[in-house]
Amino acid sequence: MTTLVGVFVGGASRRMGGKPKGLLPARDGRESLVTRILRLATEALETPEFVLVGSANAYRELGLSAIEDDPTNVGPIGGLRTLLEAARSRGLESVLALSCDLPDVTAALIGRLARHAPGAAAVAPRIDGIWQPLFARYHVNRALAAVDVCLEAERHALKSVLARLDVEPLPLEAGEAGLLADWDEPADIRPR
Repeated sequence: MTTLVGVFVGGASRRMGGKPKGLLPARDGRESLVTRILRLATEALETPEFVLVGSANAYRELGLSAIEDDPTNVGPIGGLRTLLEAARSRGLESVLALSCDLPDVTAALIGRLARHAPGAAAVAPRIDGIWQPLFARYHVNRALAAVDVCLEAERHALKSVLARLDVEPLPLEAGEAGLLADWDEPADIRPR
């Protein structure tokens, strides 16, 4: 069965000097962060279909389809809504939402995210009491209803969407929480 994987690339990356974070070189320097996550998801999933979510002009050379946030200027919730609509139009039941700037995530962890608790409204790891909404699986219809309620109430944080869903926690083994640390500012980019 096809898995629609939305790779979120739309952030302004102001703290990184405006350079798109997904195009930063991965730790080994052989590929970009976004290319790495695409490769790992391809290894982890049977038949992934990828779409870049957000303003993706800088990523054109990847040759992937891209979808703009709708609505715009509300942060990643607009991208999640567009991703869910794209999945619904394809007749899919769930989507994976992955941030483009996860330098240490593994194929095994992506695979577990895709397979854990089939049928759940949402699956995401919870680290130090905080859900990870851009390393998550969403049930299309249930999540879309939650997104629309949040947008109507002008609650744009993805944690508001998860608060409206019965989220199944993705169990993490010792040390795996660190695999989900993202690169938000230049100080985050350091050898492991």
